[in-house]
Amino acid sequence: MELSLKEIITVTLVLFAVVDPIGNIPIVLDLRERLGHIQSEKASIVAAIIMIVFVFVGETLLKFIGIDVNSFAVAGSFVLFFMALEMVLGIELFKHDAPKTAAVFPLAFPLIAGAGTLTTILSLRAEYETENIIVAIIINIAFVYTVLKSSAKMQRFLGPSGIDIIRKIFGVIILAISVKLFTSNISSLIQF
Repeated sequence: MELSLKEIITVTLVLFAVVDPIGNIPIVLDLRERLGHIQSEKASIVAAIIMIVFVFVGETLLKFIGIDVNSFAVAGSFVLFFMALEMVLGIELFKHDAPKTAAVFPLAFPLIAGAGTLTTILSLRAEYETENIIVAIIINIAFVYTVLKSSAKMQRFLGPSGIDIIRKIFGVIILAISVKLFTSNISSLIQF
């Protein structure tokens, strides 16, 4: 077991940028508004389990079902793209009648432990020690949990117009991330 503070900090920052708990605040607030309740603990625990399991079996699992990492990332880019369109344009593309509360879907997956996060974990696995990645995941999940728990306070503080502004700003950011995820992975799938 080789814990390295430098590796933990690097992996934590990379995962933090991809998971983007601050950027997900508008989505969390939107879910809270529509569903009334968010199961922060369950969502955080399930996301942590998904991410940690993916550290060990992610690439093998994708290969087993015949999906390469690039295809997985492109599929994730489409989900992010349509979520971002909803946020920016104020339209409803996804049918929102499934869950009574938000926990496993859509919070734990695909919001926290989505295709971008899981693809990043696969990339990090090639460069960093497993135990450092796991510590970084736990640090990120602790921060995500804090954001989920305090989202109601943030909603009161920001008010409806503040939330709408943040939703649109982060919608554009998520849109840009989805385009980047798509363009950086599509070229390896298209053979000329």
